[in-house]
Amino acid sequence: MLILQIVVLALIQGITEFLPISSSGHLLLVPTLTGWPDQGVLTDVMVHMGSFLAVVVYFWRDCVNLTLGGVDLLRGRITAWGKLAMLIVIGTIPAVIFGVVLDKIGFMDAVRDMPEIIAWNAIIFGILLYVCDRFGLSERRMSDMSLTPAVIIGLAQAIAIIPGTSRSGITMTAARALGFERPEAARFAFLLGIPAIAGAGVLKLGDAVSSGEAITFGMMLTAILTFFVALGTITVLMKLVRHMSFLPFAVYRVLLGIGLLALIYSGIPLGAVN
Repeated sequence: MLILQIVVLALIQGITEFLPISSSGHLLLVPTLTGWPDQGVLTDVMVHMGSFLAVVVYFWRDCVNLTLGGVDLLRGRITAWGKLAMLIVIGTIPAVIFGVVLDKIGFMDAVRDMPEIIAWNAIIFGILLYVCDRFGLSERRMSDMSLTPAVIIGLAQAIAIIPGTSRSGITMTAARALGFERPEAARFAFLLGIPAIAGAGVLKLGDAVSSGEAITFGMMLTAILTFFVALGTITVLMKLVRHMSFLPFAVYRVLLGIGLLALIYSGIPLGAVN
């Protein structure tokens, strides 16, 4: 890959993974809008792993407590952190099932050549983000998380496998609709994403390596750059959600979707997707 492509991919993934605007959608649009060769699934996996490390580093205290809580559960001792760890595992199951099904039917490969799906999802889920954030109550915290909201948010995360939806965006949307405070909605969305991102990354990485696809220096550099950009993005977002709504992100999503649809249906040729 060109150094410019490496930098662009790292910036896009690092910024969009944790903002509610869809990282996978933006990554798929890069070759479509620039004409660059498709960076490929393995590169997408590597940049997602960079994002995964960033969220683990930022929330390292939560990760340690969740791990210790999980160990306590295995020993038959139920703690608040153990309960939260169990709810995160339960919330991850729908995404695992949905992801496997879509992968088996070849949907994820097919959607790489369908930017209109990204456009419509950006608009639809952008509007939904605004509505749920604007009218959702702010009366629940992480300590109020229970089985029902965890499953609902987990089901929302499963839908985010479709590009343009945004994993962080739809899980925050679901959490806000259920009455969780904005910072708590973001925090749970990030923690819920840890096993989902890690699991998907490991599976895809294993498939790519077993098929003979090599991990190049460019891919590793992209992942490293993504880590630092993502860490900065999380830090900024967690501060912003304490003082502002999700409206700017919703507006961006709608404008992005409209702009992309205008390009698609105008007949102006987009960059080749190889």
